[in-house]
Amino acid sequence: MFTGNMDFLQWSCHDVARWIESLGFPQYKACFTDNFITGRKLIYVNCIYLPRLGVTDFKDMQKHQTEQNNKKNWSLMVISARVRELLGITETLWSRSIADPRQDSMGLFLEKKSHTGEQADALTYQEFLDDMCR
Repeated sequence: MFTGNMDFLQWSCHDVARWIESLGFPQYKACFTDNFITGRKLIYVNCIYLPRLGVTDFKDMQKHQTEQNNKKNWSLMVISARVRELLGITETLWSRSIADPRQDSMGLFLEKKSHTGEQADALTYQEFLDDMCR
């Protein structure tokens, strides 16, 4: 059973922005506050979604062409990896078979918790796992 700290689920968009700043990306704080990304919404933050929020790394994209492929998405990858680390989830591999489950159970649980309301607030990880086995 998961026993990690889930305090991030209570974070406001300003708390998330402060966390992003603590990761070394103060230039992206407004991207998270302007888009109202709270701790509950972090489950949706990944390399694909970050550019929609305004998180880009154009300075690296302007470097030499040979370096571009290696560095252009550095901030996207770092932020995405740190979000996964915070949430305790794994990266969905691009080579994953469509026959495989969508993602790990923690990721599915956090998608349920991303919603607001009494039902989402009351849901525990163990109850979620029990429901999955039924």
